[in-house]
Amino acid sequence: MESEQLYHRGYCRNSYNSIASASSDEELLDGAGVIMDFHTTEDDNLLDGDAASPGSNYAMTNGGGAPSSSTHLLDFLEEPIPGVGTYDDFHTIDWVREKCKDRERHRKINSKKKESAWEFTKSLYDAWSGWLVVTLTGLASGALAGLIDIAADWMNDLKEGVCLSAMWFNHEQCCWTSNETTFAERDKCPQWKSWAELILGQAEGPGSYIMNYFMYIYWALSFAFLAVCLVKVFAPYACGSGIPEIKTILSGFIIRGYLGKWTLMIKTITLVLAVASGLSLGKEGPLVHVACCCGNIFSYLFPKYSKNEAKKREVLSAASAAGVSVAFGAPIGGVLFSLEEVSYYFPLKTLWRSFFAALVAAFVLRSINPFGNSRLVLFYVEYHTPWYLFELIPFILLGVFGGLWGAFFIRANIAWCRRRKLTRFGKYPVLEVILVAAVTAVVAFPNPYTRQNTSELIKELFTDCGPLESSQLCQYRSQMNGSRAFTDNPNRPAEPGVYSAMWQLCLALIFKIIMTIFTFGLKVPSGLFIPSMAIGAIAGRIVGIAMEQLAYYHHDWFLFKEWCEVGADCITPGLYAMVGAAACLGGVTRMTVSLVVIVFELTGGLEYIVPLMAAVMTSKWVGDAFGREGIYEAHIRLNGYPFLDAKEEFTHTTLARDVMRPRSSDPPLAVLTQDDLTVEELQGVINETSYNGFPVIVSKESQRLVGFALRRDITIAIENARRKQEGIMLNSRVYFTQHAPTLPADSPRPLKLRSILDMSPFTVTDHTPMEIVVDIFRKLGLRQCLVTHNGIVLGIITKKNILEHLEELKQHTEPPAASWYYHKKRYPSSHGSNGKPRSRVHHVQLIRSFQDSRGEEGDDSEEEEVCLLNGSGL
Repeated sequence: MESEQLYHRGYCRNSYNSIASASSDEELLDGAGVIMDFHTTEDDNLLDGDAASPGSNYAMTNGGGAPSSSTHLLDFLEEPIPGVGTYDDFHTIDWVREKCKDRERHRKINSKKKESAWEFTKSLYDAWSGWLVVTLTGLASGALAGLIDIAADWMNDLKEGVCLSAMWFNHEQCCWTSNETTFAERDKCPQWKSWAELILGQAEGPGSYIMNYFMYIYWALSFAFLAVCLVKVFAPYACGSGIPEIKTILSGFIIRGYLGKWTLMIKTITLVLAVASGLSLGKEGPLVHVACCCGNIFSYLFPKYSKNEAKKREVLSAASAAGVSVAFGAPIGGVLFSLEEVSYYFPLKTLWRSFFAALVAAFVLRSINPFGNSRLVLFYVEYHTPWYLFELIPFILLGVFGGLWGAFFIRANIAWCRRRKLTRFGKYPVLEVILVAAVTAVVAFPNPYTRQNTSELIKELFTDCGPLESSQLCQYRSQMNGSRAFTDNPNRPAEPGVYSAMWQLCLALIFKIIMTIFTFGLKVPSGLFIPSMAIGAIAGRIVGIAMEQLAYYHHDWFLFKEWCEVGADCITPGLYAMVGAAACLGGVTRMTVSLVVIVFELTGGLEYIVPLMAAVMTSKWVGDAFGREGIYEAHIRLNGYPFLDAKEEFTHTTLARDVMRPRSSDPPLAVLTQDDLTVEELQGVINETSYNGFPVIVSKESQRLVGFALRRDITIAIENARRKQEGIMLNSRVYFTQHAPTLPADSPRPLKLRSILDMSPFTVTDHTPMEIVVDIFRKLGLRQCLVTHNGIVLGIITKKNILEHLEELKQHTEPPAASWYYHKKRYPSSHGSNGKPRSRVHHVQLIRSFQDSRGEEGDDSEEEEVCLLNGSGL
């Protein structure tokens, strides 16, 4: 419905003011002032009238109206026109044009830097602007991540009680300075009061439990309600993970406002509220969105990036690396995550700047020290026990579980999100969040492993049992005494407390699986990394304890007897939890290299890379057996974003003519002629059609391709000519050639639009295999490609057409090839079966026929239409 979108924005009425006012520094990638001058010369300006052809009788009036003796058309506007070369909302950028503009800008700077000291200083500023913007992005990302971590921990503990000595302290900080804590009850201190103690005056008993239960539900619902209301009212784009949209934006798509100031502010606030509400979500995915918002905002300080869409995406790639760096305390993993998972275009210099941004962000977060453990993450662990070869079997089994869980979660979550999108239930996002938060709070409170913060749960599951651990999972003996050290009997039997904890972990596993399906996709900031890791960590810890008890009770088995030495730790349950977490996260996201490096940086040990690699690859293979899409690709496809995944293979035998538009049942292709149009006719085309651009041909008789003109550029050029250039009338001749055509002496001033004409559009022949066309679109980032036969334009292929074609092939409804395809001698649609050309009027519709097609439905050559959920959805 793009024509309706353009109409409501005023584009169908040629309103230049509406186009100019649509850009602001709060909007994503507006690129105001970008000029498409990469194929023009200095004397070839947009609204000039260059030297007329010999014999022209046309004369211009100069100044007060006296006729000029010059036979040349004056260059009325020497400065570029703001808005030409920019993009509308929900459109795709032209990567090739943006790179050409950047090279032209760089050549101009190099040519002027020797003229003066000021120009040399400007060239240095331009050269260092890339490092400056990623430095600012890293600083802001690290500071915001530290603020979010501290605030989320405090508000999460607020559900259970409050610190009387200092309201701003969380539970752990409140008891740090207390001298009345014991080893067994280190979390209890007089300064920290539960809500039952404050309200009822008692800490134990049924009444105290019910009061704490009620206050837990009250605070959870309050935080969730406030979060969803802030998102709905102030920044609908602040909901969800943000990674699917970040991937789409980095591929060249425009979503204005998604990385703006309001989105950054509301996302930061509501992320704290959503995490504190106890919902089954994490803050790691949204931190990537927060970092990209910082990168987008800081890029406006540097013209090198604010006026070039492709260059701006290099900053966003570095920002995504900084986001993962502060989310997991893994700078190298963040760089690999940006390279493997989100980035579409990743040159070598972007790799260096991503590494630097991740380094700066990690340094700032480490300086803030939000967790008080001198680490970048809460669940940093170190193991001192090696793994043994026979443990590869349970590690691979955990990988199988991770792949099965990932495939199940993707299908279930996509089915629920599709149901939410297509039914009336999706119209009430506040009610949905309140219901999910209420169910989560009611079910989570009785179980200590679901009541606590998910990051703290992962920390407890990752941690190996030692003399300083008081967790129920470490109750391997009924009591400890000083006469017998904790490490005298490493392979020790489990006490009833361990078995009770395992039952609670099994219930927590079922609870997390169910609630994560319904939580991801709510209209609040919701990450998927931490819930997936928690599910895998629970399963891994259960398997680890089971293997540990097998090694104790059956130490004479062949496997244990061969590998486990007497008197030494044989099984490390925390290692199984770590491997299970990596397997489940890999099964959901289908990440491999970056995931292994992230988890490796969490543990700080090189010797556990092989178990991690085995589990992650197994989970990916098992998940790919049920579907090759990860959760982010699945949500991209659900929302209809125009994203061409480079991981997909095209193995079909269709040709370009099978995909191009128009088809036989469609209206003819709309084209412009290079020198025999009037302004009125050109305006008629723009008003009566919703096409994104128009091929320009030589003439009605020749129909040879000259170039391609974008609808937006034509609209802006006409509006500027009317406002700033005298003599432009409805019957003024419009020409795209270098020289003005021969005109009568009484003709109005012509309008030259050669500067907005792309003289080198990408073209393929009608016999080009679609496998090559898809590769061209992926690797060059094209918006559209023209299909020709012997230089005559036959049709156009857009990214939308390719996505529709790929979807048809996925559903095994490949469109049948034309009858001529199976002949030994193939002819295009413009030729008959005998090889002779047919009449061209049925294949290429010229300007004057547009008046007859008034009211017809627009063809698919317009830019891709995007169906967003209310507030983006994800």
